[in-house]
Order: sequence, then structure tokens, then C-alpha cells
Amino acid sequence: MSETTDESFTEVSKEVSDKPSVDVPQLNGLIRKHAQTDGVHSTMVPSLYLVRESEVSEPVARVNEISFCLIVQGEKEVWLGEQRFRYGPGHCIVASVELPVTGQVVQASAESPYLAFKIEFTPAEVLDVMNHANLKPIRDKKAKRAMFVGDAEKPLLDAAVRLGSLLDQPQHIPVLAPLFKKELLYWVLQGPHGDSLKQMAAEGSSARRIRTVIEHILANYDRTLPVEELARLANLGVSSLHRQFKEVTAMSPIQFQKQLRLQEARRLLLAESTDIAGIAFRVGYESQSQFSREYSRLFGSSPRADIRRMKERYGG
Repeated sequence: MSETTDESFTEVSKEVSDKPSVDVPQLNGLIRKHAQTDGVHSTMVPSLYLVRESEVSEPVARVNEISFCLIVQGEKEVWLGEQRFRYGPGHCIVASVELPVTGQVVQASAESPYLAFKIEFTPAEVLDVMNHANLKPIRDKKAKRAMFVGDAEKPLLDAAVRLGSLLDQPQHIPVLAPLFKKELLYWVLQGPHGDSLKQMAAEGSSARRIRTVIEHILANYDRTLPVEELARLANLGVSSLHRQFKEVTAMSPIQFQKQLRLQEARRLLLAESTDIAGIAFRVGYESQSQFSREYSRLFGSSPRADIRRMKERYGG
């Protein structure tokens, strides 16, 4: 997040430095055993990923999936628009819609790597748990932020341990993994921030309408999307759309789309081509100069310099 200072941001931060590490030796051992190298590792349990990073990272922009992530060791910061989330051992971060974020591991070493346990889920899975538990959808007019950090209480930790332990008992995964995943989602819904998930399940709720707009932008980020079109899609006035969209995502629809375009441009420049003008056009820009200005603002350097630095750092 270049060209900004902490004072210009609203911080949502757990006091990680004052909180003792959570005692989850089973998860620590499981992640070390099944994720022996740095990176995000898929597992035999559907939608379960293990994360390991042995050094402090530079900020990485990406689209965060609908997910639950439990931090077992180390610390991380995530920026959502103008909001900063900092979290460490014993905290979980939950996203109830797909969101463009910038994340950075801020505490990690070879001896004590950053370790995290991540489960991706769908709104349909949340609604299924709510129906079985007779939890009522939230229909508040004021939508809640779609990302939050909270303490992982013991029932939630126990559910995560049970799910992760299946990696050592793969024969039980087909039957038990869906049950343990439902249990984990149940405890998230029962927690102090559960309404952020419940609001996405209510037909006609403000948050559900915004989710529809988010999905439309994700599918059409590379074309011009007049705000009037988005407002009609949500059945809202333009000013109401802008206000409620920012309540959910911490940014305006235009800022949301811009981050999606720039993140995809960076991916394409790294993977396919160094044709900056061509990539700018592919992601929806009509002006290369505007693309370069906005790219530099988000990533801290021009497209050419940024890609050269990334390739030197990570190879390629």
C-alpha cells in the first residue's frame, strides 16, 4: 500500500503482541507435517488449505475467497480498501464475499514460520447450516462489513482440529469432513461476528443485494459498468448503492473494479506478456498512461519496474 501512512487508515487490529500464542499443538504439527514448504497447499480434505511462510513477505494483492482462516503461528496484515486488519495466533479472519485485498506476512522466520489453516466455503453451505440450526437470516437495513477478525474460541478451535486431523486418517474424509466443516461454520455463525455471514443469506437484504453487485463486477470487471446499471441490478438508488457497497467492502464500486483490473493486469504481465499497452486494454483500460498511474499507485512502482522486481525476487 504505497504512498500512504497509517494515520490515513482506519485500523481493525487485534493486540497480537499482547496475546499469548494459542495452544493448538495438533494444528501446528499438522501444518508442519503436511505443508513442508512455503506457500498455500491444497489437501485431501476438499476446500481445506494449509499455509506456511518462513519469512516476512512483501504486500501481495489478490482476490480473497469466501473463507475462514485460523492463524496458528506468526502474524499477518490485510488491507481492505482503507481498513487494516492485523491478526496473529488464536485469531481467525473471515470473508463472507469475494474481496480484493492486499496481504502481507509481518512476522515469520525459518524457525517459527507463519502457519495458517484455511477453509473456503460457499453462501449455500452457510445457508444449509443456518437452516439445520434454525438460525434466522439478518435483514437489517444497514449492511455489515464482509470481512472481520475475531478470537477463535475453544469450540471453534476444536472443530478445526477435528477437521485437520482427518489428514492423518484419510479413509474417514468422505464421511466426516462435511460434518466437521458444518460444525466449524456453525461456531462461526454463533460467534460475535456471525451476523456478517447471516446477512448474505437473507433474500432481499441489503447485504444480499450488494453480493449480487459484487458477483456482477467480478464477472465483468473488464468492461465499463455504469453505476446506474449496478444500482438497477441491486434495486437501489445510486446513492444508496454507493453507501451500502462501501459498508460491505470498504470501497466504492469503482474502486472495487479498479483493484480487480489492476490485480489481473499484474497476473497477466507476470505470466504471459510484458506488452503493457495490450494488457491494459485487455483488463478494460482505454489509456495506457492512466493504467500506469493507477498501477503505480496500487503497487508502488510502474508496471515495467514492478514486474522486473517480482521476477528477480521469485524467478521467471
